[in-house]
Amino acid sequence: MERNGIIGESEEIREVLKVAEKVALSDSTVLIYGETGTGKGLAAKAIHLNSPRSDQAFVAINCGAIPVNLLESELFGHVRGAFTGALKNKVGKFEQAHHGTLFLDEIGDMSPDLQVKILRVLEEGEFERVGGIHTRRVDIRVIAATHRNLEDRVAKGLFREDLFYRLSVIPLTLPPLRKRRQDIPLLVDHFLKNINEQYGYRVGGFSKKALIALSAYPWPGNIRELKNLVERLAVLNQKGTIDVSDLPDKIRGSVSLSPKEPVAAISDEGICLNTAVSEFEKALILQSLQKAKGVKNEAAKLLKVKRTTLVEKIKRYHLDSYQWDRKRCAG
Repeated sequence: MERNGIIGESEEIREVLKVAEKVALSDSTVLIYGETGTGKGLAAKAIHLNSPRSDQAFVAINCGAIPVNLLESELFGHVRGAFTGALKNKVGKFEQAHHGTLFLDEIGDMSPDLQVKILRVLEEGEFERVGGIHTRRVDIRVIAATHRNLEDRVAKGLFREDLFYRLSVIPLTLPPLRKRRQDIPLLVDHFLKNINEQYGYRVGGFSKKALIALSAYPWPGNIRELKNLVERLAVLNQKGTIDVSDLPDKIRGSVSLSPKEPVAAISDEGICLNTAVSEFEKALILQSLQKAKGVKNEAAKLLKVKRTTLVEKIKRYHLDSYQWDRKRCAG
């Protein structure tokens, strides 16, 4: 399932999409939490695309990637002569997003001085360009994101408490990839299809053992790491099927492919056995449906279970919508 660029069938991602669709209809400020690479920017864009502002600009800025002395100018703009190098007036991100949505990524890295000015815009809808004296007003919807624990930073005096509460009107947490392993085959298929189309490759897919290894790996870099790996393997192979032997050592080492050994790697923090078993079962069901092109009778034969048993499990794991894959595979 793909909805506004977000791909997944897991219960975790369904919950995210459910909340995102609800908040999109309002102008409330949203604070998206998530580890690096979990797709916070995609979630913000999805909210914008489903909002009444969807026909207006979506402007994004990574507050942690721009030097502190330049970030204020990027956000609010500046007037000519405001500082050395300011040779002409500049429109900032807030003005660019007028009537639309401004996405402030990694807002937890913002300096205290800028936090005050951001709070003013959120509360009053007005600001001045750097070096300017004219007050400007904007009508925008703000979505912020961070990989940091802002409550901890508030307690340490690194983030303003009033700004924190103003931003977190609606908090939304994106799950890391290791907590939505069921979606890995879908993501791999999506990334591979795009790369094949872009470069004209003929990579047929990943073998069953390779997908099991990918599903067992903890993915510290989350979806971004997975996407980069799929691209790398596609470029190196360009055709045929990618097998477990093609995977990096660190991924092959995360799982034993012997039937006598456990599939999931146990970290120092431990693992929930029931969750691991359910995720593995869901992943196998998705793989069988892919291989059978959505035909449940064939998928049941591959799994050596009755069709009625498979249908019950598909309903239990909310995989009913996966029936669309039959048409996609046939095409």
